[in-house]
Amino acid sequence: MTDALVIEQYYAILDSGRIDDAVALLDEQIQFAIVLPGTVRRGHSRADMLSYLRGRPPVDRRHVLLRTSRAGDVQFAYGSVVENETKTTGYFLAAMHLDADGGIDAYEVSFDTEFSILSKELAHDTRD
Repeated sequence: MTDALVIEQYYAILDSGRIDDAVALLDEQIQFAIVLPGTVRRGHSRADMLSYLRGRPPVDRRHVLLRTSRAGDVQFAYGSVVENETKTTGYFLAAMHLDADGGIDAYEVSFDTEFSILSKELAHDTRD
């Protein structure tokens, strides 16, 4: 995974179930906002993120990255969330800021259960 973006590494590690390893990519004082339908979860530390991730209900969940990009010290991902390898539960847009050492010091993600910016492409199953 050496050529992968940090955002790609983060989701791959998280989806493998290695929460502690995923959180190790975060700066100790990470600022984050996780925007979910009806709520926003904010935090100010690696411990806050770990608490959030460990508190999620257990489910076979995978983030399918459909687009990724970088602009300097910020990385972006757009994708779908698939449960049990069969059901798409929604779509997410994420951004991460990397500090000088490559650690994630800011993270924002929003998730919607219905809207996809790629809805026309996904309906025709064309992805790059």
